[in-house]
Amino acid sequence: MTGVDTADFRQIRDAVRQLVRGSVVPREEQIEDEDRIPDDLRAQAADMGLFGYALPEEHGGLGVTMTEDVQLAFEFGYTTPAFRSLFGTNNGIAGQVIAKFGTDEQKVTYLPRLAAGELIGSFALTEAEAGSDPAGLRTTARRDGDQWVINGSKRYITNAPIADLFVVFARSNPEEKGGRGISSFVVETSTPGVTVGPKDKKMGQSGAWTAEVFFDDVRVPADALIGEEGRGYAKALTVLSRGRLHIAALCVGMAQRVLDESVAYAATAKQGGAPIGRFQLVQGLLADMHAELLAGRALVREVAERYDSGEDMSIGPSSAKLFCTEMVGRATDAAVQVHGGMGYLRTTPVERFYRDARLFRLYEGTSEVQRVIIGGGLLREAGMSR
Repeated sequence: MTGVDTADFRQIRDAVRQLVRGSVVPREEQIEDEDRIPDDLRAQAADMGLFGYALPEEHGGLGVTMTEDVQLAFEFGYTTPAFRSLFGTNNGIAGQVIAKFGTDEQKVTYLPRLAAGELIGSFALTEAEAGSDPAGLRTTARRDGDQWVINGSKRYITNAPIADLFVVFARSNPEEKGGRGISSFVVETSTPGVTVGPKDKKMGQSGAWTAEVFFDDVRVPADALIGEEGRGYAKALTVLSRGRLHIAALCVGMAQRVLDESVAYAATAKQGGAPIGRFQLVQGLLADMHAELLAGRALVREVAERYDSGEDMSIGPSSAKLFCTEMVGRATDAAVQVHGGMGYLRTTPVERFYRDARLFRLYEGTSEVQRVIIGGGLLREAGMSR
């Protein structure tokens, strides 16, 4: 993978940093209170090409490598996760399925508009009985002449309330079990029979909208099928692996932010007439946060290089997600502790990040699922049979 010219990429990364720190960070409380990303911030993100930075250049994106992707994610992670979430599904789990496995016609039809931010794509895999394990997937796709008829429902679907199209995973062969017999389809939200439920009320990540999606006798043309029939879940695994590494990098960015907030607070807040940073136990909290942050950043960078080379596109990303999502949980907890009572107030950034961080250990594969992927993968490499 070639990616972006080094000098050009440095300019892009610096522009993203300036946008995040200069425009988004000062409006975090507004985003939290209004539960939405302001339209002008969305427009700035679109103008900068952020809706398509990971999509192919020939279709209007920037075509960044995974090594470049994680560097941008370090910057996105420094502010509310809702900002990145707005364009995250276009670049990640929805857009990548079309970019990697779609027909030429699907790519030409959707990718340029996704890259420009004219369309929002959403990834519809998770169901009430099918989260990290596809065995319980109930949504069905039945062939009827030159159409597919889709029935079922999806849950916790990011950007569903503002989506223009869904990449839907459905069981096209009821005889097959587990991950087999699942196909993926492009379904535009204007298609009759598609209904999006009310926005979920969540613990954190205000401004990042999720909702249930219902498909009632939704008819799509035969060419809505993405890639090979019955091979949809393999596609999902491919893009989820990339997404897990991206999330690990977001966690590094968030850990940097809460460390910065904690150091600044400890250097100035006083107890007994002296800054609390003079207390060695406070210094110990900061030191542990810093050491784990450096470990997470180095881990993500190395795994991204191995992903780009094709050396490891599964176990490494899962290890990075496992470590970094757990690490940022400890970092946000320590940040609240450093802030003391102030850290428990809603007006303090570290309180918000404490709630926001909790989701990272759940979505795109829980920590427990990552452990199963890592352990099972290592044992298969060692030749252990099932």
